[in-house]
Amino acid sequence: MTTFEGPGLPSESERFRALLKAVREFVRCDAAALLRLEDGALRAVAVDGLSDETLGRRFTVAAHPRFARLLESPAGLRFPPGCELPDPYDGLVSSQPEILPVHDCMGAPLRLRGTLWGLLTLDALEASTFDAVGPARMEALVRLVESGIEAAQAIRDMARRAAQEQALAQAWQSSRSPTRELLGTSAAMQQLRREIDTVGASDLTVLLLGETGVGKDLVAQRLHARSRRHAQPLVQVNCAALPETLADSELFGHRKGAFTGAIQDRTGKFELADGGTLFLDEVGELPLTVQAKLLRVLQGGELQRPGSDRTLRVDVRVIAATNRDLPAAIAQGRFRADLYHRLSVYPLVVPPLRARGRDVLALAGGFLEENQHRLGARNLRLSPGARAALLAHPWPGNVRELEHAISRAALRAYREHGRAARWVAIEPRHLLLEETIAPVAPTDAPPAAAGLPAAAPAGPAAAAATLRDATEAFQRDWLTACLARHGGNLSRAAAQAGMDRSNFHRLLRKLGIRPRQPG
Repeated sequence: MTTFEGPGLPSESERFRALLKAVREFVRCDAAALLRLEDGALRAVAVDGLSDETLGRRFTVAAHPRFARLLESPAGLRFPPGCELPDPYDGLVSSQPEILPVHDCMGAPLRLRGTLWGLLTLDALEASTFDAVGPARMEALVRLVESGIEAAQAIRDMARRAAQEQALAQAWQSSRSPTRELLGTSAAMQQLRREIDTVGASDLTVLLLGETGVGKDLVAQRLHARSRRHAQPLVQVNCAALPETLADSELFGHRKGAFTGAIQDRTGKFELADGGTLFLDEVGELPLTVQAKLLRVLQGGELQRPGSDRTLRVDVRVIAATNRDLPAAIAQGRFRADLYHRLSVYPLVVPPLRARGRDVLALAGGFLEENQHRLGARNLRLSPGARAALLAHPWPGNVRELEHAISRAALRAYREHGRAARWVAIEPRHLLLEETIAPVAPTDAPPAAAGLPAAAPAGPAAAAATLRDATEAFQRDWLTACLARHGGNLSRAAAQAGMDRSNFHRLLRKLGIRPRQPG
């Protein structure tokens, strides 16, 4: 969900959280949630008393019979304590030392202007918690929540009318099947989304920088969604997968007979993206001969198919991405300096997962929901120990590593528990994070000067006794080097780390780092 914030005004998500706090004051319970209905699935827009991973889950109504019953009920209902229908929240109630079942559950559909909006759910670990909540009290509670949601949406709608690029983005989203989103509420991700929304509405060429697996493709999709080209194609090319002999033809097309094997005319990716956006992933892998032709298109919007004398004009917005140090490649003669400057009109650094704090739990929740449907499991849940392990792991492979770790852990845990289990608890032993081998960074990986974190020193971290000790050693060495690069300037070092200055300073104190004052 995109939120619209004005100076000094709370965001829509903050209003929803405040609304849930009022709900829990009105009715005593262990957890409450607001779930919005979108394309046959319920997504938590706010939770109070449930784990952070709930926010990353997308509950398909057809797969969750309790939610289906609540949506069909005219005024809500309470499930009996012995109800055999699987509870979607089993194991998701926060602040519990272990995975515990929910014993008292009730909820009601929420309607705005006669249209079904979603659900309000209330849950408790004690079976008799809702004995005193009768129909009249539930009706009053539903009206309170519906009024709060309508007020929040009225504010959002006024802001939307003033933000034309958001309207364009929503039209683009509605015309395509749902894709993964940029999940996370960390300071680093909020800053990235602000940067995306700033440059998205323009036609500036964007260069995405970041380590492998951070989600640069999702950033490219959001940039396209925020642009005036949202209704036109977004064409993606993986430059690293293009053989040198075919890269020219893939990007610019060719005429029949242009070379051996060219048995018919071919339309290149630039022509396919005409009017829209072309995403050049791993652009640093392009051959020098193709780089020269790419520069010509960027400079004048003109291209020429191999085998043709005709010049074609295209209107394409280019987004490029790389995990390489392009200035170093320029110095080595492997990348054109003029092309680099054409591509890096607006550079964006996508933060590594280790700089995103508790976002790892929201991402894990989304991956668990996908695996739950794929495996046919009733409820895949992270144990408290597994959550702690995810938060402590440095994630050298970033979001892609997390996705693979969750998929493997889900399969191991599912085989261990079996199909009949009420829920499948994922424990640290299923994640096997201690056995993950960090990849060796390439010699031309992006340096800190490009906004990317430097490789961690191996000594203290490798010699640490526990995973937590190793993580702290890694953070201490990385932050010390970061401060040194910026001459002790806390603001610049915090920006590179993807953190706000106050949280950055607290982390330094926690790790016993005393920054040297600049000057």
